[in-house]
Amino acid sequence: MTLQLVPGSAHRALAEAVAGLLGLQLSTCQVDRFPDGELRPRLACLRGADVYVIAPTGPAVNDHVVELLLLLDACRRSDAARVTAVVPYFGYARQDRRSGAGQPVGARVVSDALVTAGAQRLVIVDAHTPALEAMCTVPVEMLTAVPMLVTALASAVSREAVVVAPDLGAVRLAEHYAALLETSVAVVRKTRRSPTDVLAEELTGDVDGRPVIIVDDMISTGATIEAAARVLLDHGATPEIVVAATHGLLIDPAAERFAALPLSALFITDSLAQRETTPALPVQVQSIAPLLADTVGRLHRDQALDDLLIQS
Repeated sequence: MTLQLVPGSAHRALAEAVAGLLGLQLSTCQVDRFPDGELRPRLACLRGADVYVIAPTGPAVNDHVVELLLLLDACRRSDAARVTAVVPYFGYARQDRRSGAGQPVGARVVSDALVTAGAQRLVIVDAHTPALEAMCTVPVEMLTAVPMLVTALASAVSREAVVVAPDLGAVRLAEHYAALLETSVAVVRKTRRSPTDVLAEELTGDVDGRPVIIVDDMISTGATIEAAARVLLDHGATPEIVVAATHGLLIDPAAERFAALPLSALFITDSLAQRETTPALPVQVQSIAPLLADTVGRLHRDQALDDLLIQS
């Protein structure tokens, strides 16, 4: 089987970087848009190929999810031998359970739709929930960018720094960072009052007089990070806060919130195409293209991915 990479329009630069590392040219892909917003992709012939559609489903999430569904269906109808959806950022992953009556499980809906459209495997980077693998009916390769971010952090923070989980859901992630950095962990407990409003209530762990690294899988509006930072400063953390997250959505008012904090560095990856942010924000973007290229190459050769995956 020949190896073919199909780029979605959400982040073509990432797909080009992956293709370059693999010594390939991207497969021809044109996405036409009708006046009412309807999409119609056009692909080159993929008959008999091992196809990897590289398409994060970040903002605008709904448009990019629909585009990915159409791309997968186009690959299937082009008689590709094998179709893998490489979705570095998986939109709707936060909706992995119902918190009340009358709500959907959005992660299950989207994963089912991707499989129905033609995905025979999913590749995701630092998914918001490990439950995504259990609810999907095809293999899901759950990659992690944490070691890459830790390498960048190691040269930017002191050994006395404390890794902080900004909520209980990030504890396992914080422990992973702390193990690699060989430091301690603190945990902030929060209550989410709305999609954009968070109340941080208490801290477990000692940060008095020490620098802190707040870690999470994603940053949307920055409400969780801001609330955690205020608690840490109130408990004596040094006012040189470092933040690290795989997925930097940085939706307004994230830039404004971070600009008001004593933020010394913000580490994210290029899992999403980055919009311009406030110039004063100390953003450092680490590329996941080598991780994705390594993964695609191994999958194409039917080799193991154990050292690239999130460890349970």
